[in-house]
Amino acid sequence: MDALLPRPRAEIAPGAVHLPDWLGFDEQREFVTACRGWSGYRHTRLPNGGVMSVKSVCLGWHWYPYGYSRTTGEGTPVLPFPDWLGDLGRRALAAATGEEGYEPDVALVNFYDATAKMGLHQDKDERSLAPVVSFSLGDACVFRFGNTETRGRPYTDVELRSGDVFVFGGPSRLAYHGVPKTLPGTADPALGLTGRLNITLRVSGL
Repeated sequence: MDALLPRPRAEIAPGAVHLPDWLGFDEQREFVTACRGWSGYRHTRLPNGGVMSVKSVCLGWHWYPYGYSRTTGEGTPVLPFPDWLGDLGRRALAAATGEEGYEPDVALVNFYDATAKMGLHQDKDERSLAPVVSFSLGDACVFRFGNTETRGRPYTDVELRSGDVFVFGGPSRLAYHGVPKTLPGTADPALGLTGRLNITLRVSGL
């Protein structure tokens, strides 16, 4: 029954907005096709020796803990940031907050399998504090959005489904956030995606 009820826009915290079902199904399929065309997905190794459970590829700038580079960890050039993705980010941000003039130049594309998760962290490696715009595709997840001071409470758990957009900027730009679990098997089989893709756009300020 829940699937038949519209999910309203929600402001989770000041500057943090959830837009459910913002991408239409055809747009989602095109997005999945684009993600499959970007090569080089890999697990990122952290300075403490740990390895992230998500597989990632970067566009525009390569993110590494904790900075950005024009080359990947293998020394190859970073894939270009496509104009259409910037346009999509501008439309999403305008729909969420009314803000205009957004010029993202970085995309982090993360693939979550059934067991992947991401601990609470801040997106603070950019020199710009322009908003982060996040797109979800495939399986749903529990997205934990916290506060700017600590990884602990208070935080809010939001279920992000395929086609959802989540934007955070302003006073929430440096809020801790993460994905404690994915919800396997929740994607529409017609999407042709097993697992979850998350694409986050940022302005590097570089």
